[in-house]
Amino acid sequence: MTAVLEVFGHGGDLVTAAERFGVEVGQFVDFSANINPLGPPARVLEGLREVLPRVVHYPDPGHRSFRSALAAKLNLPASWLLPTNGAAEAMALAILALKPQTVGIVTPCFSEYAQLSRQFGARVLTCPGREDRGFKPDEAELYRLFEQADLVFVGSPNNPTGLLYEPEELLRMAGWTDRTDTHLVIDEAFLDFVAEERQFTLADQLSRFPRVLVMRSLTKMFAIPGLRLGYAVAVPALIERLREKQVSWSVNSLALAAGELCLEEADYEAKTRRLIAKERSYLSGAIAQELGWRVWPGEANFLLVRCPAQITAAELQELLGRRGILIRSCAMYPGLTPGDFRIAVRTRPENDRLLTALRDVWRERRERR
Repeated sequence: MTAVLEVFGHGGDLVTAAERFGVEVGQFVDFSANINPLGPPARVLEGLREVLPRVVHYPDPGHRSFRSALAAKLNLPASWLLPTNGAAEAMALAILALKPQTVGIVTPCFSEYAQLSRQFGARVLTCPGREDRGFKPDEAELYRLFEQADLVFVGSPNNPTGLLYEPEELLRMAGWTDRTDTHLVIDEAFLDFVAEERQFTLADQLSRFPRVLVMRSLTKMFAIPGLRLGYAVAVPALIERLREKQVSWSVNSLALAAGELCLEEADYEAKTRRLIAKERSYLSGAIAQELGWRVWPGEANFLLVRCPAQITAAELQELLGRRGILIRSCAMYPGLTPGDFRIAVRTRPENDRLLTALRDVWRERRERR
């Protein structure tokens, strides 16, 4: 039986992969973590070198400079925003502040929703996404989840499926929150990768929905996951409740400085979206047409793929890992199968390397039968 590579529950674990496959950390092509393949913007790296001497001082516990820049970027009052140590901290703060007894999730989804909920003492209720609907849940079942849960997590785009909810669906869910006395947390960590005309968010409409919180991340788009930077958007009363649970100096000074520089990178974001759209289509088409494997039409910077019955995602992960390529097995996600895996969308040379390896592995498997 193949051992699980995601021993800590996430992709991008290069240390475990290096120990497992005998490949140096820097030699992997990592499709298991959904990070911008362009790498951090050059100006951000230059700026980090310039502000490095600031590490002798504590970071601003009020995040004032970054918060002000973010407010101007989003055209929202600063009091509606809370910078966090990645989007994961924002999720944890929502649970700590709102103290839900029951948390609702739509499966399959980001594992941290359930993990954090249980970690902080909440019971987790699930609503299954329907495979024949692209893993969207049945509306009646979703509404029952809102009736039963104190807080509901929804990813848009969802991880690992890439599913993007339509504006009317998000508005409908937001409208349910008062009726069912439920808080709704919308995880938009990957929304920046979606085509601009499809980037619907409730962040600028939260005065209508005081029980809704929006969570965002800067680490994926700007390729700075090691710095950890995200933020929450909500009405000031909710933001204050989250802030009261936040550990002092949880967001470091380098992350805050990088965040300000990232907010100025509109051209980089547009370039990234063009690359992702082109390469997502290329990868999806090649896997579906040449290998005959099923690929879900996600709208973010990753794709959910299903292997044929002759090979499992864990086996495929092992065979590719030996070749220096990492993928994310999704077999452990509720609602998915042993054949499901996720791949990030990367540059054409990297994507071609993955495709070549997939063809080789699949040919070798069929020849042995």
